[in-house]
Amino acid sequence: MSSSKNNAPKRSRARSAARLAAVQALYQQEMEGTPTPLLLNEFHNHRFGETIDDVTMIDAEMDFFDDIVRGVTARRDEIDGKVSARLAEGWKLDRLDRSMRAILRAGTYELLARPDVTVGTVIDEYLDIAHAFFGEKDVKFVNGLLDAIAKEVRSS
Repeated sequence: MSSSKNNAPKRSRARSAARLAAVQALYQQEMEGTPTPLLLNEFHNHRFGETIDDVTMIDAEMDFFDDIVRGVTARRDEIDGKVSARLAEGWKLDRLDRSMRAILRAGTYELLARPDVTVGTVIDEYLDIAHAFFGEKDVKFVNGLLDAIAKEVRSS
């Protein structure tokens, strides 16, 4: 996380932590096929607030985390359709890195289902996550794709 996040209000930091945890959970679910209730239980009981290498992880807003994970799972086909429609000709969703798919799915879900969160916040938060896993070219890809989806699903 960037240092500016450390100065953010507590709820904002808790939501940022929830988003990162959701991306990690969605990645794990795709890798291992973990059923959603088990996955949520594992994160609630073993991941949030955990201390790793003498650093305590920020407590995530659990309801927000649950909503993203459950929402992506429930609306996977719709979300994947939105993402796939924005890929370059000849590209398929399964060709993307699993971490990239998790980021795009979570971001797309928020754009579709969380009108209480601004487009700018959604895109900025998932760009921060993308920076943790990918180089600038891939971060720009995430930005362009989420921006295009936002223009479609948030237009009045």
